[in-house]
Amino acid sequence: MPRARTVLVAGTASHVGKSTVAAGLCRRLADAGVDVAPYKAQNMSNNARAVATPDGGFGEVGVSQYVQARAARVPATTDHNPVLLKPRGGGESQLVIHGRAVGHVAAGDYYETHWERARAAAEASWERLAAAHDVVVAEGAGSIAEINLHHRDLANVETARFGDDIAVLLVADIERGGVFASLAGTLELMPADVRERVVGCVVTKFRGDRSLLAPGVEAFEERFGVPILGVLPYDDPGLPEEDSVSLPPVGERAVRGGGDGIPDAESVTVAVPRLPRISNFTDLDPLAREPGVRVAYLPLDASLDGADALVLPGTKNTVDDLLALREAGFDDRLAAFSGPVVGLCGGYQLLGERLTNAAVEGTGGDSDLPGFGLLPVETRFEERKRVEPVTRRLVGCGPLSGAEGPVTGYEIHMGRTRALGPVDHPFPEESAGAATDRVLGTYLHGLFDNRTARDAFLDAVFAAAGLSRPDGEAGPSPYDRAASLVGEIDLAPLSLP
Repeated sequence: MPRARTVLVAGTASHVGKSTVAAGLCRRLADAGVDVAPYKAQNMSNNARAVATPDGGFGEVGVSQYVQARAARVPATTDHNPVLLKPRGGGESQLVIHGRAVGHVAAGDYYETHWERARAAAEASWERLAAAHDVVVAEGAGSIAEINLHHRDLANVETARFGDDIAVLLVADIERGGVFASLAGTLELMPADVRERVVGCVVTKFRGDRSLLAPGVEAFEERFGVPILGVLPYDDPGLPEEDSVSLPPVGERAVRGGGDGIPDAESVTVAVPRLPRISNFTDLDPLAREPGVRVAYLPLDASLDGADALVLPGTKNTVDDLLALREAGFDDRLAAFSGPVVGLCGGYQLLGERLTNAAVEGTGGDSDLPGFGLLPVETRFEERKRVEPVTRRLVGCGPLSGAEGPVTGYEIHMGRTRALGPVDHPFPEESAGAATDRVLGTYLHGLFDNRTARDAFLDAVFAAAGLSRPDGEAGPSPYDRAASLVGEIDLAPLSLP
């Protein structure tokens, strides 16, 4: 029988701060000695991590639940995110249940043919977590007030109904304006039985004088009988983003990092093409947190002038993004670029001589396509998907020259890559990567989470730019910053153990 107290962190809308609040609560409770675990019944994200499954294998979960598990200091498992939808374009998503892909589905087909199975999987995962922990911090999805979805809202309404001991914490973003109207409307539109489970609200992203907000808080609490348990300041603790909505649109430029006070003339820029089907772009977050480093997401047709290094990120569809890059004339700009280049997963495949059996990716087009030719390797696509957390021994070469030692990460990819000629290998497992003097490709997601690899790469980038790398370390961990951010939330009404 479930024994945990479950707190559902629900929202008035998307991107109001649910993921950050959930992660912060996980770390805050773990620091207090509480046995806590994260949970999200259904997620939609192309940023995934490879973790253990209940039966001893490996599968995928959305990045937010992986992050929240680390915040809670528990090993991540697929029970933390039993249903994952990975958008692939054309109105379809890859459906992943308990970590394993079961097919590609359109929204209508999912609800007609897969939803009952998904719900059963989600409830089974919640029951296992609730039986094994004292507290489960569940994250909702989007808005809990979507009245057109209430009969099949797995991450919100159904989760709130899984057990009798579930409390709902409602989160609203004041930066959007109309925060009290958002809270009031959400409470009004929630199903009555779920509304009764709301124990309090949290206002996020507040700037300015809090005394000006006090009359609104008092009036809201008096009218609705629901307390405001915390008003959180505007802050970004640096947690990995869940999906590409946080990135600029495909044709726009955006820069992350650089908030460290180091002048532009003493900083380096790592350019990242904003692929239409980009995935696992959180691989770049550790670079953006380093002093003197800016990560610039560029339109596909943008100049690489001013870039000191280039990283080709992962992609949900290597072939379609290759064609998009080629149509934008990226080939010529890449060929003329002389700085360090790293390709991660799909980006590694793009850097090779050619892609074969490409029709497996669903293009219906040519089955043999030329890559960008910076590495003498060939990738053959196949139906089998590799999903596995890994620990490898890094043998420094190319842009990671000088790095030695164990690194951890994960692989999530379709396709096998082999060398076509002499080439260096950053790992003893030759299929895991290849390198030349300034170009490296690897299937290892999470490469830059490892300080050994990150330092070697940034040392090479600063050296190629003719700059000295600034002293200093990144600040507190994103998990600790998130815990500090939610520190003022009054937990008493949640009735936690």
